[in-house]
Amino acid sequence: MLYRKTLITTLWVSLCTSYLTAQTKTLDLDDLNGNWHLRTMDGKEVRKARAILDFDAKHMKLSGFDGCNPISGELKKSADTRIFSKLSTTPSECRQSIHRYVRKRLHKTVKEGFTVTKAKQNGVEGILIKSASHELFLKWMSS
Repeated sequence: MLYRKTLITTLWVSLCTSYLTAQTKTLDLDDLNGNWHLRTMDGKEVRKARAILDFDAKHMKLSGFDGCNPISGELKKSADTRIFSKLSTTPSECRQSIHRYVRKRLHKTVKEGFTVTKAKQNGVEGILIKSASHELFLKWMSS
């Protein structure tokens, strides 16, 4: 009886581990091509900032809008599948605190380097961008 419980428990743990690993598979840059709208940042709703990331894997470019200004940068990939870029932008004053909140954290996330996984929040499918400091959930807009 003890052998049977141990076997069942081992199989169950193995199955759960396999499922969780499959759910958190890091996406390739090719899977990101197109426009992505930022919806949440570190669990906070930030859609009003209207931040957008546009990935171009073929040319290794990132562009978009950080909530305050247009942004652009070259994408680089590290050996551990992290993606990073130094964003350039034209500085101008952010109108509202939500825009400043998003701008600061978005730039830090991209500079630190991030991984991307498929995700679902509140019934919406998208991607989760994760750096050492922040988590961003984005919904695909178009290619």
